Amino acid sequence: MSTYRFDRLLSPRSVALVGASARPNAFGAAILRNLREAGFAGPIWPVNPRHDSVDGVQAFADLADLPEPADLVVIVTPPETVPEVVAAAGRKGCGAAVVITTGLGSGPDSLAEAARAAARRHSLRLVGPDSMGLAVPGNALNASLLARAPLPGDLALISQSRTVAAGIVAWAQGRGTGFSGIVSLGNALDVDIADCLDHFAADIRTRAILLSIATVTDAPKFMSAARAAARAKPVVVIRSGRHDAARIADGRAAPPVLTHTGITHTGILARTDAVYDAAFRRAGLLRVQDLDEMFSAVETLGRQRPFPGRRLAILANGRGVGAIAVDRLIDLGGSLAGLSEETRARLAAAVPGTGPQDWRNPVDIGADADGPRYAAALEALMADRDNDAVLVINVPTALSGGSAVASEIVEAVKRGRKGAFRARPVFAVTVGDEAAGEILSQAGIPRFATDADAVEGFTHLVRYREAQDDLTTTPAVLPDDLVPDAGAARAIVDRVLADGRTWLDPREMADLLAAYGIPAQPVTL
Repeated sequence: MSTYRFDRLLSPRSVALVGASARPNAFGAAILRNLREAGFAGPIWPVNPRHDSVDGVQAFADLADLPEPADLVVIVTPPETVPEVVAAAGRKGCGAAVVITTGLGSGPDSLAEAARAAARRHSLRLVGPDSMGLAVPGNALNASLLARAPLPGDLALISQSRTVAAGIVAWAQGRGTGFSGIVSLGNALDVDIADCLDHFAADIRTRAILLSIATVTDAPKFMSAARAAARAKPVVVIRSGRHDAARIADGRAAPPVLTHTGITHTGILARTDAVYDAAFRRAGLLRVQDLDEMFSAVETLGRQRPFPGRRLAILANGRGVGAIAVDRLIDLGGSLAGLSEETRARLAAAVPGTGPQDWRNPVDIGADADGPRYAAALEALMADRDNDAVLVINVPTALSGGSAVASEIVEAVKRGRKGAFRARPVFAVTVGDEAAGEILSQAGIPRFATDADAVEGFTHLVRYREAQDDLTTTPAVLPDDLVPDAGAARAIVDRVLADGRTWLDPREMADLLAAYGIPAQPVTL
């Protein structure tokens, strides 16, 4: 992995825009507007041989005419011109380039390969082509096609897809969430996921990394960078195209069909999403399935450290809402905690007219539960060794005001954290009461709008901790229960060698994998 010249890429002192335009719908006009509106402090040099100025800014006919080498070059010229523009940037001594242009093709004789070779000759770092651009709000840099300027914050976004990057930024802006950096990689001729992971893992302004990927082309490089980044800070990953239909729809794959030919299509097996799922888990990444879940995970990880265990105790002022939370917990593979005898006795003392035998999880303390009753029940659960975390839910009623209950919850958590079980995490739900939610947020307690969101937040932490555990676990060379049929496997290989072949046909491959108990795609002959 290399972060060489990343300072020129993400902290440039000057930016050249090749293909700058004053036409309202042109890419060059949009990027110039974003650069200027972001308040970039350094010089912005439009490059366009047909104009002396663009939108009131002096233009240059060629990169060679710039007063000095630009740290960052943004390229929005037609595909056939891109390799020469990249070469010109390298000859001028520029540090990095972002290629917004699409349609450069792929393969040995493509425009993309010519651009990559030109960049490498001059040690020019290259993002793209087919990139949305990049942005670093803390540096007043927005060299992108994003519709709205991203807010400053502490999340780093690395995305292969330009549209997914734009969607995540728009989604975050509506929730007041900001970014320390955004890089849209596109086709990643040079700068790739691993390089960006290395950079943001060491970036003191980045609290967590959001990763949107479709495919991994260099598995060893990716795994090394991902494992190192996950040790430093949370890495939340969403993968687009998990199913064949999605990959076909965006042009990244043909339908997976195995045929009886002399050469097998091993890429079909490698694309199976289970491979990515196992790799993400092994690297210590937290995988999510949609944008809601992504930002929920980031919010939870930002307010609560991971904890051992997966048993959840649920405290509510109604049996129905508690039961709904249990259903969601079971749906997500969580575990419902038990209640110790001591906890049952404490709950009976807190709620009039009840005895220890009346209590079970979820704990329903009644629709008339006030703040002190919530506090007493919560402290009892926080001290119970039979759970690993507590979810407290309040549905405001005429007898159970949201803000008053929230204040008592905060005080109970403070008291609990000073005791022997101060690390016991607490999650909270205040249904329809924003003021109560703010009280909880200001106290650093993860709070959610619904019980389903809260249970998901709990499971995010459980999965993240399990992923972190996987980072330090050395897997067995072979499963303990594996009894391979070595004789059958040897017979298959001997037969192929005797025939003078160097490839196994699909049936032979399936039989060989079956001999070692390895699941495989069904073979269609």
